[in-house]
Amino acid sequence: MRLEKVDIFRETRGVNMGKAIEHIHWPDAPDMWMPYAPAIKVRGGTTVYLAGVTAAPVYHHHPHRPEEFDAMPRDMAGQARAALENLKRGLDAVGATFADVVTADRFVTDLTDQDALNRVWGEYFRDAKPATTTVQVVRLATDPRCLVEINAVAVID
Repeated sequence: MRLEKVDIFRETRGVNMGKAIEHIHWPDAPDMWMPYAPAIKVRGGTTVYLAGVTAAPVYHHHPHRPEEFDAMPRDMAGQARAALENLKRGLDAVGATFADVVTADRFVTDLTDQDALNRVWGEYFRDAKPATTTVQVVRLATDPRCLVEINAVAVID
């Protein structure tokens, strides 16, 4: 079993000194880059759940007003970047970074754009590789022009 240890701390005398996140790979896994880890093991910390974000403004009217979404990028790379910037703002609000994300769900309207999503994903997550699920959906709830939505779970100290 290959382990990638991230933010490792030890417990002393029953006092939690922080969190420990381990990216766990299968014992016979080939050595290649992937944007995720097949399993994540977390000890300690506080769990934070981040709502799904798209390229749309996070704070928008309900019921929706289509004109509020006119400034969204039209391509997957642009929308992925905008969605990850929105996710970053949520992470910042709780004192977390992309390295603290342990799992994320990615909903896309066209799986053929997944490589563009992964390229941008790598820019934001770098060596952090949360467990992920990517699913193609017919439409996202925010606006029919949205191409990707991402939700996440992070663990912070």
